[in-house]
Amino acid sequence: MTSKGKLYLIPTTLGDNNPAEVLPITVKKTIEDTDVFIVENEKTARRFIKKICPQKPQPSLKLFLLNKHTEEVDLPSFLEPCKAGINIGLLSEAGCPGVADPGADIVKIAHNENIKVVPLVGPSSILMAIMSSGMNGQSFTFNGYLPIDKTERKNEIKRLERISVEYNQSQIFIETPYRNNKMLEDLSSVLDRNTHVCVACDITLPTEFIKTQTANQWKKNMVDLHKRPTIFIIHKD
Repeated sequence: MTSKGKLYLIPTTLGDNNPAEVLPITVKKTIEDTDVFIVENEKTARRFIKKICPQKPQPSLKLFLLNKHTEEVDLPSFLEPCKAGINIGLLSEAGCPGVADPGADIVKIAHNENIKVVPLVGPSSILMAIMSSGMNGQSFTFNGYLPIDKTERKNEIKRLERISVEYNQSQIFIETPYRNNKMLEDLSSVLDRNTHVCVACDITLPTEFIKTQTANQWKKNMVDLHKRPTIFIIHKD
């Protein structure tokens, strides 16, 4: 009986920088030895693979697309190669697969099918932001995107602030990059003036900016975050 292949969770860079600066050699070796990948975008996935392994022949790659257009009923078929003994790589668009990423659905199916899941080391903007924030790294929650509606967003910001106080828990969230500046403005005006806000922007890139200060201090010292990948964290003591 053929032993099953493994599902490798392959992290990518957080921007257009040299992969060798942030990814260990195990990532390169895994990509060298793998020809089947589950990816969110074929063009960027092929570019990343070529950057890591320039000598790897692109025509030999088999790519399954996993994004908002993928039908849930199709997901189990992506892991058929594993059942035939072939390893598969799951690639995120940025950072770690399965973390704020549709790849979690594939990982769940792999566990149900008794396919070994192998996570590889790589940059996670969420983890790196909390590491560098000076906030509570023992108790924190990632909340994804906050509501777009102005009133709903304001209420959610206040709710997260209350949770932070009640549980001494840092609250992490993200915003669509072109709305980052508006988010920082909202945080500085809605939160208590002494609530701490961390802005972690362009993590691992040459333009990296990470700063924690009070909402009142941010109000006086705004920065331009437009179209820059940013993690926001709030914590009220």
